[in-house]
Amino acid sequence: MTQTRPGFWRRGLAAAGLLLGSACSPTSGFSEEQLARLSTLAGQIETTRLMDHVQALTGAHVEETPLSCSPEQRERHVPVCYLTRDRARALMRARLEEAGLQVRNQEGQRGEFTFTNLLADLPGTTRPEEIVLVGAHFDAHYMGADDNSTGVAGVLELARVLSQYRFERTLRFVGFDLEELGDVGSGHYVDMIGDEKLVATVIFDSIGYYDTKPGSQRSMPGLPSPDTGDFLAIIGNDHSLDMASELHQLNDHLELMNLVSIIAPGDGTSAVPVSASLMRSDHAPFWYKGHKALFLTDTANFRNPHYHRESDKPETLAPDFFRRAVQVSAVGLATWAGGPQ
Repeated sequence: MTQTRPGFWRRGLAAAGLLLGSACSPTSGFSEEQLARLSTLAGQIETTRLMDHVQALTGAHVEETPLSCSPEQRERHVPVCYLTRDRARALMRARLEEAGLQVRNQEGQRGEFTFTNLLADLPGTTRPEEIVLVGAHFDAHYMGADDNSTGVAGVLELARVLSQYRFERTLRFVGFDLEELGDVGSGHYVDMIGDEKLVATVIFDSIGYYDTKPGSQRSMPGLPSPDTGDFLAIIGNDHSLDMASELHQLNDHLELMNLVSIIAPGDGTSAVPVSASLMRSDHAPFWYKGHKALFLTDTANFRNPHYHRESDKPETLAPDFFRRAVQVSAVGLATWAGGPQ
Protein backbone atom coordinates (compact mmCIF):
# COMPACT_ATOMS: atom_id res chain seq x y z
CA MET A 1 0.00 0.00 0.00
CA THR A 2 1.34 3.41 -0.95
CA GLN A 3 2.30 5.51 2.09
CA THR A 4 0.83 9.08 2.61
CA ARG A 5 -20.07 -6.30 11.00
CA PRO A 6 -21.87 -8.31 8.36
CA GLY A 7 -24.57 -6.48 6.45
CA PHE A 8 -24.79 -3.15 4.70
CA TRP A 9 -26.12 0.22 5.86
CA ARG A 10 -25.46 3.87 5.14
CA ARG A 11 -24.57 6.73 7.43
CA GLY A 12 -23.61 10.10 5.99
CA LEU A 13 -20.34 11.51 7.29
CA ALA A 14 -20.71 15.23 7.68
CA ALA A 15 -17.82 16.97 5.94
CA ALA A 16 -16.84 14.28 3.49
CA GLY A 17 -20.26 12.96 2.50
CA LEU A 18 -18.92 9.40 2.77
CA LEU A 19 -20.89 6.28 3.58
CA LEU A 20 -19.85 3.76 6.22
CA GLY A 21 -21.19 0.24 5.72
CA SER A 22 -21.91 -2.02 8.66
CA ALA A 23 -25.45 -3.62 8.90
CA CYS A 24 -28.88 -4.26 7.25
CA SER A 25 -28.39 -5.29 3.62
CA PRO A 26 -31.07 -5.10 0.93
CA THR A 27 -33.06 -8.22 0.06
CA SER A 28 -30.94 -10.75 -1.80
CA GLY A 29 -31.73 -12.01 -5.29
CA PHE A 30 -29.47 -15.08 -5.00
CA SER A 31 -31.06 -18.51 -5.33
CA GLU A 32 -30.35 -21.35 -2.91
CA GLU A 33 -28.70 -23.29 -5.72
CA GLN A 34 -26.40 -20.39 -6.58
CA LEU A 35 -25.46 -19.87 -2.94
CA ALA A 36 -24.70 -23.58 -2.55
CA ARG A 37 -22.35 -23.48 -5.55
CA LEU A 38 -20.64 -20.37 -4.21
CA SER A 39 -20.26 -21.93 -0.77
CA THR A 40 -18.58 -24.96 -2.33
CA LEU A 41 -16.25 -22.71 -4.31
CA ALA A 42 -15.34 -20.67 -1.20
CA GLY A 43 -14.56 -23.88 0.66
CA GLN A 44 -11.81 -24.66 -1.83
CA ILE A 45 -9.72 -21.66 -0.69
CA GLU A 46 -6.97 -23.20 1.43
CA THR A 47 -5.07 -21.55 4.27
CA THR A 48 -1.98 -23.70 3.74
CA ARG A 49 -1.72 -22.69 0.09
CA LEU A 50 -2.17 -19.01 0.90
CA MET A 51 0.55 -19.11 3.54
CA ASP A 52 2.83 -21.12 1.26
CA HIS A 53 2.55 -18.35 -1.32
CA VAL A 54 3.33 -15.75 1.35
CA GLN A 55 6.37 -17.67 2.58
CA ALA A 56 7.70 -18.04 -0.98
CA LEU A 57 7.07 -14.39 -1.86
CA THR A 58 8.68 -13.01 1.29
CA GLY A 59 11.66 -15.28 0.69
CA ALA A 60 11.92 -13.91 -2.84
CA HIS A 61 11.99 -10.35 -1.53
CA VAL A 62 14.68 -11.15 1.04
CA GLU A 63 16.90 -12.79 -1.58
CA GLU A 64 16.76 -9.87 -4.01
CA THR A 65 18.91 -6.74 -4.22
CA PRO A 66 16.66 -3.70 -3.59
CA LEU A 67 16.24 -0.82 -5.99
CA SER A 68 19.12 1.63 -5.91
CA CYS A 69 19.06 4.63 -3.58
CA SER A 70 21.55 7.12 -2.19
CA PRO A 71 23.71 6.40 0.89
CA GLU A 72 21.90 9.22 2.69
CA GLN A 73 18.52 7.64 2.01
CA ARG A 74 19.77 4.27 3.20
CA GLU A 75 21.18 5.80 6.38
CA ARG A 76 17.77 7.37 7.05
CA HIS A 77 16.08 4.02 6.33
CA VAL A 78 13.91 5.46 3.56
CA PRO A 79 11.57 2.60 2.54
CA VAL A 80 12.44 2.81 -1.18
CA CYS A 81 15.93 1.58 -0.28
CA TYR A 82 14.32 -1.74 0.65
CA LEU A 83 11.96 -2.10 -2.32
CA THR A 84 12.15 -5.29 -4.42
CA ARG A 85 9.95 -6.77 -7.12
CA ASP A 86 11.73 -8.85 -9.81
CA ARG A 87 11.86 -12.23 -8.03
CA ALA A 88 8.33 -11.82 -6.70
CA ARG A 89 7.13 -11.13 -10.24
CA ALA A 90 8.92 -14.25 -11.53
CA LEU A 91 7.36 -16.33 -8.76
CA MET A 92 3.90 -14.94 -9.49
CA ARG A 93 4.29 -15.77 -13.18
CA ALA A 94 5.38 -19.34 -12.43
CA ARG A 95 2.47 -20.01 -10.10
CA LEU A 96 -0.12 -18.53 -12.46
CA GLU A 97 1.26 -20.85 -15.13
CA GLU A 98 1.01 -23.77 -12.70
CA ALA A 99 -2.72 -22.94 -12.50
CA GLY A 100 -2.90 -23.57 -16.25
CA LEU A 101 -3.08 -19.92 -17.29
CA GLN A 102 -1.11 -18.23 -20.05
CA VAL A 103 0.69 -15.18 -18.70
CA ARG A 104 1.67 -12.15 -20.75
CA ASN A 105 3.74 -9.09 -19.91
CA GLN A 106 2.62 -5.49 -20.10
CA GLU A 107 5.72 -3.31 -20.08
CA GLY A 108 6.38 0.38 -19.74
CA GLN A 109 8.76 2.97 -18.36
CA ARG A 110 8.42 5.92 -16.03
CA GLY A 111 11.49 8.06 -15.49
CA GLU A 112 14.46 5.87 -14.62
CA PHE A 113 12.30 2.81 -13.89
CA THR A 114 11.09 0.19 -16.32
CA PHE A 115 8.15 -1.84 -15.09
CA THR A 116 6.32 -5.02 -16.07
CA ASN A 117 2.76 -5.97 -15.15
CA LEU A 118 1.60 -9.60 -15.42
CA LEU A 119 -1.78 -10.47 -16.99
CA ALA A 120 -3.44 -13.91 -17.13
CA ASP A 121 -6.95 -14.55 -18.49
CA LEU A 122 -9.51 -17.28 -17.90
CA PRO A 123 -11.66 -16.72 -21.03
CA GLY A 124 -15.41 -16.35 -20.63
CA THR A 125 -17.76 -18.80 -22.30
CA THR A 126 -20.50 -16.51 -23.64
CA ARG A 127 -19.28 -12.95 -22.99
CA PRO A 128 -15.50 -13.20 -23.21
CA GLU A 129 -15.17 -9.53 -24.22
CA GLU A 130 -16.44 -8.51 -20.75
CA ILE A 131 -13.69 -8.62 -18.11
CA VAL A 132 -13.78 -9.08 -14.34
CA LEU A 133 -10.35 -8.27 -12.89
CA VAL A 134 -8.64 -9.10 -9.62
CA GLY A 135 -5.18 -7.66 -9.02
CA ALA A 136 -2.46 -6.92 -6.47
CA HIS A 137 0.97 -5.31 -6.56
CA PHE A 138 3.99 -7.56 -6.16
CA ASP A 139 6.60 -4.92 -5.24
CA ALA A 140 7.28 -4.69 -1.51
CA HIS A 141 9.40 -3.06 1.17
CA TYR A 142 11.55 -5.47 3.20
CA MET A 143 9.87 -8.92 3.36
CA GLY A 144 6.47 -7.38 2.68
CA ALA A 145 4.41 -10.18 4.24
CA ASP A 146 1.17 -8.23 4.61
CA ASP A 147 2.01 -5.43 2.16
CA ASN A 148 1.63 -7.02 -0.25
CA SER A 149 2.51 -10.71 -0.30
CA THR A 150 -0.95 -11.39 1.12
CA GLY A 151 -2.55 -9.61 -1.83
CA VAL A 152 -0.46 -11.52 -4.38
CA ALA A 153 -1.13 -14.80 -2.55
CA GLY A 154 -4.85 -14.04 -2.71
CA VAL A 155 -4.68 -13.56 -6.48
CA LEU A 156 -2.71 -16.81 -6.88
CA GLU A 157 -5.11 -18.87 -4.79
CA LEU A 158 -8.07 -17.41 -6.65
CA ALA A 159 -6.39 -18.30 -9.94
CA ARG A 160 -5.99 -21.91 -8.77
CA VAL A 161 -9.57 -22.30 -7.56
CA LEU A 162 -11.47 -20.27 -10.15
CA SER A 163 -9.59 -21.82 -13.08
CA GLN A 164 -11.28 -25.13 -12.21
CA TYR A 165 -14.59 -23.60 -13.30
CA ARG A 166 -15.96 -21.69 -16.27
CA PHE A 167 -17.66 -18.30 -16.25
CA GLU A 168 -19.67 -16.27 -18.73
CA ARG A 169 -17.23 -13.36 -18.53
CA THR A 170 -13.44 -13.42 -18.71
CA LEU A 171 -11.64 -13.45 -15.36
CA ARG A 172 -8.34 -11.60 -15.45
CA PHE A 173 -5.64 -12.08 -12.80
CA VAL A 174 -3.12 -9.21 -12.66
CA GLY A 175 0.14 -8.49 -10.89
CA PHE A 176 0.89 -4.76 -10.82
CA ASP A 177 4.44 -3.41 -10.67
CA LEU A 178 5.71 -0.44 -8.62
CA GLU A 179 2.57 0.44 -6.68
CA GLU A 180 4.83 1.66 -3.90
CA LEU A 181 6.23 4.37 -6.18
CA GLY A 182 2.80 5.81 -6.93
CA ASP A 183 0.55 3.23 -8.66
CA VAL A 184 2.93 3.11 -11.62
CA GLY A 185 1.92 -0.27 -13.06
CA SER A 186 -1.81 0.07 -12.48
CA GLY A 187 -1.81 3.59 -13.89
CA HIS A 188 -0.21 2.27 -17.07
CA TYR A 189 -2.67 -0.62 -17.22
CA VAL A 190 -5.66 1.73 -17.05
CA ASP A 191 -4.16 4.00 -19.69
CA MET A 192 -3.85 1.00 -22.02
CA ILE A 193 -7.39 -0.41 -21.57
CA GLY A 194 -8.62 1.14 -24.81
CA ASP A 195 -11.88 -0.42 -26.00
CA GLU A 196 -11.83 -3.32 -23.54
CA LYS A 197 -15.00 -3.66 -21.50
CA LEU A 198 -13.97 -3.84 -17.86
CA VAL A 199 -17.13 -4.54 -15.86
CA ALA A 200 -15.70 -5.05 -12.33
CA THR A 201 -12.35 -4.74 -10.57
CA VAL A 202 -11.16 -5.93 -7.15
CA ILE A 203 -7.80 -4.77 -5.79
CA PHE A 204 -6.05 -6.49 -2.88
CA ASP A 205 -3.52 -4.61 -0.78
CA SER A 206 -2.66 -5.83 2.72
CA ILE A 207 -5.39 -8.37 3.53
CA GLY A 208 -3.74 -10.65 6.12
CA TYR A 209 -3.29 -8.73 9.39
CA TYR A 210 -6.08 -8.88 12.01
CA ASP A 211 -6.25 -8.22 15.75
CA THR A 212 -9.19 -9.10 18.00
CA LYS A 213 -8.12 -6.86 20.88
CA PRO A 214 -10.19 -3.69 21.52
CA GLY A 215 -8.18 -0.61 20.59
CA SER A 216 -6.24 -2.42 17.86
CA GLN A 217 -7.90 -0.40 15.05
CA ARG A 218 -7.36 3.29 14.38
CA SER A 219 -9.70 5.34 12.20
CA MET A 220 -8.64 6.91 8.94
CA PRO A 221 -8.61 10.71 9.26
CA GLY A 222 -12.19 11.97 9.39
CA LEU A 223 -13.70 8.47 9.17
CA PRO A 224 -15.17 6.66 12.19
CA SER A 225 -14.59 2.92 12.31
CA PRO A 226 -14.78 0.08 14.84
CA ASP A 227 -11.91 0.10 17.35
CA THR A 228 -11.13 -3.61 16.92
CA GLY A 229 -9.09 -4.71 13.91
CA ASP A 230 -11.01 -7.90 13.16
CA PHE A 231 -12.74 -6.81 9.94
CA LEU A 232 -12.00 -6.62 6.24
CA ALA A 233 -12.46 -3.10 4.88
CA ILE A 234 -14.18 -2.64 1.52
CA ILE A 235 -13.46 0.76 0.03
CA GLY A 236 -15.55 1.84 -2.93
CA ASN A 237 -17.24 4.80 -4.57
CA ASP A 238 -20.75 5.47 -5.87
CA HIS A 239 -19.91 3.75 -9.16
CA SER A 240 -19.05 0.53 -7.31
CA LEU A 241 -21.76 0.74 -4.63
CA ASP A 242 -23.71 -2.13 -6.20
CA MET A 243 -20.61 -4.35 -6.00
CA ALA A 244 -20.09 -3.53 -2.33
CA SER A 245 -23.76 -4.19 -1.58
CA GLU A 246 -23.69 -7.56 -3.35
CA LEU A 247 -20.52 -8.54 -1.51
CA HIS A 248 -22.24 -7.81 1.81
CA GLN A 249 -25.31 -9.79 0.75
CA LEU A 250 -23.20 -12.81 -0.18
CA ASN A 251 -21.28 -12.53 3.07
CA ASP A 252 -24.53 -12.35 5.05
CA HIS A 253 -25.75 -15.59 3.49
CA LEU A 254 -22.47 -17.48 3.67
CA GLU A 255 -21.35 -16.01 7.03
CA LEU A 256 -17.70 -15.69 6.06
CA MET A 257 -16.34 -12.75 8.07
CA ASN A 258 -16.85 -9.27 9.47
CA LEU A 259 -17.00 -6.60 6.74
CA VAL A 260 -17.00 -2.82 6.99
CA SER A 261 -17.47 -0.70 3.87
CA ILE A 262 -16.58 2.92 3.24
CA ILE A 263 -18.23 4.35 0.13
CA ALA A 264 -16.99 7.66 -1.23
CA PRO A 265 -19.43 9.88 -3.15
CA GLY A 266 -19.19 10.24 -6.91
CA ASP A 267 -16.02 8.82 -8.41
CA GLY A 268 -14.33 8.92 -4.99
CA THR A 269 -11.52 11.24 -6.05
CA SER A 270 -12.79 14.51 -4.58
CA ALA A 271 -13.86 13.69 -1.02
CA VAL A 272 -11.42 16.16 0.51
CA PRO A 273 -9.77 15.90 3.02
CA VAL A 274 -10.17 12.15 3.40
CA SER A 275 -9.84 11.09 -0.24
CA ALA A 276 -6.07 10.68 0.19
CA SER A 277 -6.70 7.95 2.77
CA LEU A 278 -9.11 6.16 0.44
CA MET A 279 -6.94 6.17 -2.69
CA ARG A 280 -3.66 4.71 -1.49
CA SER A 281 -3.51 1.70 -3.78
CA ASP A 282 -3.99 0.40 -7.32
CA HIS A 283 -7.76 1.00 -7.41
CA ALA A 284 -7.15 4.77 -7.64
CA PRO A 285 -6.28 4.84 -11.39
CA PHE A 286 -9.46 2.86 -12.10
CA TRP A 287 -11.55 5.39 -10.17
CA TYR A 288 -9.96 8.31 -12.01
CA LYS A 289 -11.00 6.77 -15.35
CA GLY A 290 -14.55 5.96 -14.21
CA HIS A 291 -14.20 2.18 -13.85
CA LYS A 292 -15.99 0.18 -11.15
CA ALA A 293 -13.45 -0.92 -8.57
CA LEU A 294 -13.40 -2.10 -4.96
CA PHE A 295 -10.33 -1.94 -2.74
CA LEU A 296 -10.11 -4.75 -0.16
CA THR A 297 -7.70 -4.18 2.73
CA ASP A 298 -7.03 -4.78 6.40
CA THR A 299 -6.36 -0.97 6.49
CA ALA A 300 -2.55 -1.40 6.69
CA ASN A 301 -0.92 1.19 8.98
CA PHE A 302 -4.26 2.03 10.61
CA ARG A 303 -4.02 -1.41 12.22
CA ASN A 304 -0.72 -3.10 11.44
CA PRO A 305 2.28 -1.87 13.47
CA HIS A 306 4.63 -3.65 11.04
CA TYR A 307 3.57 -1.59 8.01
CA HIS A 308 6.61 -0.73 5.84
CA ARG A 309 8.96 -2.12 8.46
CA GLU A 310 11.45 -4.95 8.58
CA SER A 311 9.09 -6.71 11.00
CA ASP A 312 6.40 -7.24 8.32
CA LYS A 313 6.91 -11.01 8.42
CA PRO A 314 4.64 -14.03 7.81
CA GLU A 315 4.40 -14.91 11.50
CA THR A 316 2.57 -11.63 12.21
CA LEU A 317 -0.38 -12.60 9.98
CA ALA A 318 -3.72 -14.14 10.99
CA PRO A 319 -4.11 -17.08 8.56
CA ASP A 320 -7.78 -17.90 9.24
CA PHE A 321 -8.93 -14.30 8.80
CA PHE A 322 -6.73 -14.08 5.72
CA ARG A 323 -8.42 -17.14 4.20
CA ARG A 324 -11.86 -15.72 4.90
CA ALA A 325 -10.96 -12.44 3.18
CA VAL A 326 -10.02 -14.37 0.03
CA GLN A 327 -13.21 -16.43 0.30
CA VAL A 328 -15.31 -13.26 0.35
CA SER A 329 -13.61 -12.01 -2.80
CA ALA A 330 -13.95 -15.43 -4.48
CA VAL A 331 -17.74 -15.50 -4.23
CA GLY A 332 -18.01 -11.90 -5.39
CA LEU A 333 -15.75 -12.40 -8.40
CA ALA A 334 -17.51 -15.62 -9.37
CA THR A 335 -20.89 -13.89 -9.22
CA TRP A 336 -19.82 -10.88 -11.27
CA ALA A 337 -18.16 -13.14 -13.84
CA GLY A 338 -21.40 -15.11 -14.28
CA GLY A 339 -20.78 -18.40 -12.58
CA PRO A 340 -19.45 -20.73 -11.47
CA GLN A 341 -20.66 -22.99 -14.26
